[in-house]
Amino acid sequence: MILDLAALTAVEKQYYLQHSIAPRPICFASTINKEGEVNLSPFSFFNMFSSNPPVVVFSPARRVRNNTTKHTLENIREVPEVVINIVTMEMVQQVSLASCEYPKGVNEFIKAGFTAEPATLIQPPMVKESPIKMECRVLEIKSLGSEGGAGNLVIAEVIRMHIDDALLDENKKMDQRKIHHVARLGGDWYCVVNESNLFQVEKPNVKLGIGLDSLPSSIRNSTLLTGNELGQLGNVHEMPVVDASYEDDHLKQIIQYYSLNPEEMEKELHLHAKKLLAQGKVREAWQVLLAGS
Repeated sequence: MILDLAALTAVEKQYYLQHSIAPRPICFASTINKEGEVNLSPFSFFNMFSSNPPVVVFSPARRVRNNTTKHTLENIREVPEVVINIVTMEMVQQVSLASCEYPKGVNEFIKAGFTAEPATLIQPPMVKESPIKMECRVLEIKSLGSEGGAGNLVIAEVIRMHIDDALLDENKKMDQRKIHHVARLGGDWYCVVNESNLFQVEKPNVKLGIGLDSLPSSIRNSTLLTGNELGQLGNVHEMPVVDASYEDDHLKQIIQYYSLNPEEMEKELHLHAKKLLAQGKVREAWQVLLAGS
């Protein structure tokens, strides 16, 4: 299917984009107007855009059905401050309830059963139940259009963070496995980040990976190794060489049983390397693959 977005309705554009660009972190924004009325609302058009200065951006879009603006945007225009409360699995149903379009002046803290906690540097209150709170000053609001569905980029500087000690490890570093972030998908779908679906990908830093183009052709053109697995192999900083001290009983069995059949041996070596890569054992996988070269 090929979609030309200019030919779609606003609802159709929203549908396909929100299902495709996901998961999206949720900005649970608490704001206040000049009269002191508090608003609390979630927005999934949200992310971090700079760490120095520490800047986040979220977008309260104009409503598609009637082109009206949201109370959050109106409040920020009056009082350019916002608390961004991070959403976790433990509070997601209440967050959804706070997204209801209550009339102006209705306090979503009360409607959704959250506890308002005074911020330390700005006027809007924090959500006590959120384990991570960011006090922010709004730097700029940039309108992206005047039609229904048009976003309004709220560019905000994070000036203070509040992090629950329960999220920290023994070195006072944040433990990703403890946060249980929730993110938005399309329609009514959400996802949660927990230990069952977390995985690590080694990130190149100063040294460069050799790249897939440097892999031996027998490895690069493997019918058994996936692009992800080739990516693991290509992320080493220099081409590995055979390590005579490497011990692997299964590798010895493969060489012993398939030495007279090079094609079958290569297949078994690639299957063995595949299992090692699934365990994050890149060095070992390389030794297995080099045994067939």
